[in-house]
Amino acid sequence: MESVNDQYDIAIILPVYNASSWLPDCLRSIACQVKKKLKVELSVFDDGSTDDSLDVIKKWKPVLEAEGFKVLIGGHNEPAPKGVGFAKNQSIKQSSGEYLCFQDSDDEMKPDRLSLQYNANVEHPDSIIGSKFDRDPPESTIRYTLWANNLTPEQLNHQVLTSHGPTIIMPTWFCSREIFNRIGGFSEKGKGTPEDLIFFYRHLDLKGRIYRVDEVLLVYRYHPLQTTFSIDEKVIWDLRLARLEQHYLEKWSDGFTIWNAGKQGRRLYRSLQEQYRSRVVSFCDVDVKKIRQGNYIYENSELRPKPKVPIVHFTTAKPPFVICVKMDLTKGEFEKNLHSLNLLENVDYVMFS
Repeated sequence: MESVNDQYDIAIILPVYNASSWLPDCLRSIACQVKKKLKVELSVFDDGSTDDSLDVIKKWKPVLEAEGFKVLIGGHNEPAPKGVGFAKNQSIKQSSGEYLCFQDSDDEMKPDRLSLQYNANVEHPDSIIGSKFDRDPPESTIRYTLWANNLTPEQLNHQVLTSHGPTIIMPTWFCSREIFNRIGGFSEKGKGTPEDLIFFYRHLDLKGRIYRVDEVLLVYRYHPLQTTFSIDEKVIWDLRLARLEQHYLEKWSDGFTIWNAGKQGRRLYRSLQEQYRSRVVSFCDVDVKKIRQGNYIYENSELRPKPKVPIVHFTTAKPPFVICVKMDLTKGEFEKNLHSLNLLENVDYVMFS
């Protein structure tokens, strides 16, 4: 049995599934961490890999131990993987670190990641800590990377309803074990489930905060086999929609405007529960053709007469707004228009793009 002095400050949580191609770079980056006086354990859980991932991990085990890491290796050999949520929960369960550093097997840590995020979490104990990141290859997901790396501290806690998902990317997460236990772990529903978004929203519901270390602490690899591509977009949409209704539309009893009279704005309108759909006072836009239509008629409605919603120019629209406009696609025009109205984010408008 370990003594008090053998307790670990940080557990690196590393779920693995068929990652042998990337694991050497990932594990090398862990071995190169500047730990200072921190006691760190690496907790690997293999989710039934069919490649030689386990062999790679076992090969690196003595290398990591020589660098002062305790290495824990768990897993199962059942025919099918049980999912990222299950693997993360098991990795955490078999570890003991007071703080949890989440690492994806296809990404690489920068040398100061552990120490900088540990210090940030000590200063912000109720927060999930993230960081900026570099993409590999650099030209992949340029708009997403710019968005995530340039959110202000306020926006990290406000822009939580966009299609981008959590405002700090999961592979950069660092939090206390206490926060994990409070939330109750990750969803284990398996493939197609956005377990990170569910965890993120639960954290916010429990009055948790989001904080980002404004340094690049991760190389975030983009490739066709990423778990991201297996997530069901409809599930994510429904989670975002439910949160929008609960946290914003429920309070906006006097009505609100959907900013975008095009495809995404209309999809939002059709997706709302009737009690919230009836509160839409208008769509707003800058497109002259859309505005000239005068109204949007909800043809599929069972109500008679069918709902008819005015389409107006944004300058004459009534806040609050649910904004369904994609950022960074209008050469700054949308951002300039929004800024001209002198509105407060999270009060007068919410981003749902």
